[in-house]
Amino acid sequence: MPPTDSYHTIQRRGLMMVLSSPSGAGKTTTARRLLESDAGLSMSVSVTTRQKRKDEVEGRDYHFVDLTEFNLMVNRDQLLEHAKVFGNYYGTPRGPVEKTLSEGCDVLFDIDWQGTQQLAEKARDDLVSVFILPPSWRELERRLYTRGQDDASVINRRMEKASDEMSHWAEYDYVIVNRDLEQCVAAVKEILHSERLKRRRQVGLSEFVNGLMQGK
Repeated sequence: MPPTDSYHTIQRRGLMMVLSSPSGAGKTTTARRLLESDAGLSMSVSVTTRQKRKDEVEGRDYHFVDLTEFNLMVNRDQLLEHAKVFGNYYGTPRGPVEKTLSEGCDVLFDIDWQGTQQLAEKARDDLVSVFILPPSWRELERRLYTRGQDDASVINRRMEKASDEMSHWAEYDYVIVNRDLEQCVAAVKEILHSERLKRRRQVGLSEFVNGLMQGK
């Protein structure tokens, strides 16, 4: 009887990759580059009580809800994590993420350290966390002004918050200093590739190896 290839019995459970950084350090641009180049990766769409900006699309950028609905989602345990940031509430819907992971696909998160801590408490084995640092304080401030999204008062608030955010760097699995965007994106891609090969994420691997050892 000819040998059969049982490699197809190995499946992979998806992972949750978190990118965190102070505002302006590059996580959003890095996330966009990853999504553009990797079909097996999708963005987690958060719910928020923040007002929708003119260029944002419901369901693509965020799910926009009022505070009452947000609190109901928290009480029903429908959020994997949630936090208050700059006066607004943000959270990650549980259902879509768990469905994607079970299908063997990966989910990308653009959240802060508070959300990352909550994900680690609920699903540590599925989590891969990356913290992105700016190369200098002055460069961080320059990037915030250059992107032109906020006025001076908001930028000052973001800079004041940056030090607290960066103090949590040691809680993350990986830390990247974003001196060059292309190198930063390449580093995150390497992390994602390596984490996908982790033994614990390859469902059915033990059975496959046992089959090999039995000559199958």
